[in-house]
Amino acid sequence: MSLDVKKAYLLLGSNLGDRQLYLAKACKLIAEEVGMVVGQSAIYETEAWGKTDQPGFLNMALAVNTGLSPLALLHKVLEIEKRLGRVRHEKWGARLIDIDIIFYGNEIVDINDELHIPHPQMQHRKFVVQPLAAIAPDFVHPVLQQTLTEILAQLEDSLSVKIIS
Repeated sequence: MSLDVKKAYLLLGSNLGDRQLYLAKACKLIAEEVGMVVGQSAIYETEAWGKTDQPGFLNMALAVNTGLSPLALLHKVLEIEKRLGRVRHEKWGARLIDIDIIFYGNEIVDINDELHIPHPQMQHRKFVVQPLAAIAPDFVHPVLQQTLTEILAQLEDSLSVKIIS
């Protein structure tokens, strides 16, 4: 029995090695193993957030139609990160690749310390909201009941986020 297809919004990031190559490899694996990519933002260069004594990030957002459940999607993106060489040393530390689930349709998911959708801090982070708003400006945050465009307009995050490609 298969699940209904849901549109999931993912944020990809990399700040080590050939950052664009890691994003490209992650996009390819997501398309092959998660579902059809139906939206893709430009690539943005952003200052490091949280732990600022590290190289800047390249970030991009993807919209993916997936039949995976939220938990199966989490396990799949963690597996993709690991296959691409991700090693978790410290929270907010430098990384080859990071894949975060920001939204899963309009669902609200709270599974202990394992998974929280919508991403609980996304509305405070310009490097998340700006790429998402570029591909889904009218998407309504299921908790805040605001569009991504409205959230972006209200952001107080002053970190630099600029399109590079």
